[in-house]
Amino acid sequence: MMFTDQAAKLRMIQSYNKMEQESLMSENTALNTTKQDRVNSTPKKTRVIAVTSGKGGVGKTTFSVNFSITLSKFGKKVIILDGDLGLANINVLLGIIPEYNIYEVLRGKKRIQDIIVSTHFGIDFIAGANGISQLANLSDSQRENFLKDLESLNGYDFMIIDTGAGVGQNVLGFLKPADEIIVITAPEPTAIADAYGMIKSIVANKYEKSIRLIVNEVENAMQAKRVADRIIHLSAQFLSVEIDNLGFIYKEDLVQRSILTQRPFVIAYPNAKSSSCIMHIAKRILNLKEEQETGSGVSGFFDKLFQIFQNT
Repeated sequence: MMFTDQAAKLRMIQSYNKMEQESLMSENTALNTTKQDRVNSTPKKTRVIAVTSGKGGVGKTTFSVNFSITLSKFGKKVIILDGDLGLANINVLLGIIPEYNIYEVLRGKKRIQDIIVSTHFGIDFIAGANGISQLANLSDSQRENFLKDLESLNGYDFMIIDTGAGVGQNVLGFLKPADEIIVITAPEPTAIADAYGMIKSIVANKYEKSIRLIVNEVENAMQAKRVADRIIHLSAQFLSVEIDNLGFIYKEDLVQRSILTQRPFVIAYPNAKSSSCIMHIAKRILNLKEEQETGSGVSGFFDKLFQIFQNT
């Protein structure tokens, strides 16, 4: 949606006045935290967030990209890893063609710094490809060298992992070592059922950290609340797990246009409703201090990932 006059802008601002008032204190805290981080001489471990979904087509990868960019707007250093071993699409959304992927690092042909792509959207990117599934085949020396090389990534505040969709072992393998998981769903009954199925699989794998929910492509806030409440209620009743409702994102035609033009919508349409929703979600994540202090770091994440792939 493009705003063509002041009246349209005013209507948008008025319609979201309540949401902006609620998040004003969160924004100020996030900005203050960012300033403190810059002057803090003690490095913090990278916070690893895995983004997943029970089914494809609910906007998981689009969210991962726009969410990463929004975190960078708060002054955070962010790297995004394409963990979808079947349909890697992050590079398409970013309009880049990576020359190398993590497989070259695993084989010892490249250093991790050689495969990082710096985008003009303020985030860095690592192509995963099918090489990640080769983790279990590495020798002890290869594994040690790889983990040591990963220490150079500890300067990042966040690593966002865009996993594949569904409950396959490759997807679940990426979820268990993450510091927190964000499950993306949509209002369709099949998407709701698949999101619950994903949460059930995560719980069955004895994941003990935070699981968060985002309802994407909603028509209005009431629809988002109904969907979220249903999934949260089912999870509490049958899985005995608490799911954090992180927020929702409006359905807008401009999202599809941004995909076609390979310009993330938070960049192409910063005043859109969907961009405001992403901003609100980023503020909430930045203000979850407990997770900020318990990040496992990139090396810690991959060390756990090694163990998972070796046991499958």
